Amino acid sequence: MSGPSIQEIVAAVDKLESESVAMLHEIVSHPSLLNDEKSVQDFMFKKFEELSDATLQVKRVPVHHKVIKQLRGYSPVTEWGYVDEDPEKYAGKFNVVAVRAPNANSGKTLIFNGHVDVVPTGREDMWKVTRPFEPKVVDGRLYGRGAGDMKAGIVAFYMAYKAILSLGYAPASRLEMHTVVEEECTGNGALVVAQEAQGQACIIPEPFDFIVNAQLGVAWFRVTIRGKSVHVLDTSAGSNAIESSINIWNALKVLEEKWNAPETRHKNYAGHKHPINFNFGTIEGGDWPSSVPSFATFQVRVGFFPGVSLESVRKEVEETVANIAKERGIHYELEWNGFQAEGCVLGDEQDPNGLFSSLQRIHKEVLGREVVLSPVTCTTDARHYQLYRDIPTTCFGPEAKNIHGPDESVSLKSLHDCTKVLAAFIADWFKLDRATK
Repeated sequence: MSGPSIQEIVAAVDKLESESVAMLHEIVSHPSLLNDEKSVQDFMFKKFEELSDATLQVKRVPVHHKVIKQLRGYSPVTEWGYVDEDPEKYAGKFNVVAVRAPNANSGKTLIFNGHVDVVPTGREDMWKVTRPFEPKVVDGRLYGRGAGDMKAGIVAFYMAYKAILSLGYAPASRLEMHTVVEEECTGNGALVVAQEAQGQACIIPEPFDFIVNAQLGVAWFRVTIRGKSVHVLDTSAGSNAIESSINIWNALKVLEEKWNAPETRHKNYAGHKHPINFNFGTIEGGDWPSSVPSFATFQVRVGFFPGVSLESVRKEVEETVANIAKERGIHYELEWNGFQAEGCVLGDEQDPNGLFSSLQRIHKEVLGREVVLSPVTCTTDARHYQLYRDIPTTCFGPEAKNIHGPDESVSLKSLHDCTKVLAAFIADWFKLDRATK
């Protein structure tokens, strides 16, 4: 490794530990729910500008609906919009991109990506440690919505780069850092920035303290049912839309088990107990306890293996719903909305000098232990770089608990360890020059 030693890098990260926790506390306090991402992105824009790197160029990259609709990887949206449709209402629909592009550009290139958006908090009375956007440290963990998924990961790559700069070094070739919107529902934020991204590898510090080598595809859809409302004194004269929803769901659960059959599995998931999961995520219906409900709307998330096309997924889902609807006399509409994310195998396991082997080696050198390769049963923004740009990509980040649930938290020790690994990876991956402040 040219430049600083592992020991010097670890010491530099150690000096930034308190600052890392303070930055995480600040970033978690921004309630960056869907369509409310502006304040946290403004914060990240400012933080990138504060880095002591005169070569670093920071810009806001807006998401334009008319542009992304034409791109492979687009996920359809009907319930909200983007900057080109309502600049005031959707002022937060932008990504932040920080690029170091030295004139000489000598050596390998790298991208870091992280999403700033978070999922809804759920009922606040189910949060026992603290309120969702009032971060609190208890027993070495920072609690708050988005702490693990994945604001700690953003802090990790930011502080990793800051540690290298603090030692007086910077990459001699291109480094990009992306903070993006909508990873939790569409991926349309990363879809935009990936179009212009330039890198030979990409690391996304999602809350997995292992190296992710595959991810599932994910698709969302909505079913709206029209029944017939009558008084409950004669329920047989009506058509219960909520019961119809349950009938459709039961048919979909049969399809879920079909997709989990051992003979249909992708090789990366061969040893997984139940990799494909369908989720009955939301339901609305009815308007009176003593009236047979005449309407219901529910939303479902389905997972599917890498290599399975979205077209075949939609076809099987639509046929399953149509068959049970015909059998039960259900009147419905089905709409694909939100995630339409293909699955993919990640990284470059066959390259002895590539992303995976380098990250494994650095992890062992820094932390003194091996790191495993493993698939995940969800999707991430990695697909936009790996599938559509052919950039080897993985997820590796701090350990977190209760992501998407009450009392979400991240281990501060794991955040610190991850930052050390990423800082050492930067120094190993790049040829380093003396930094210009």
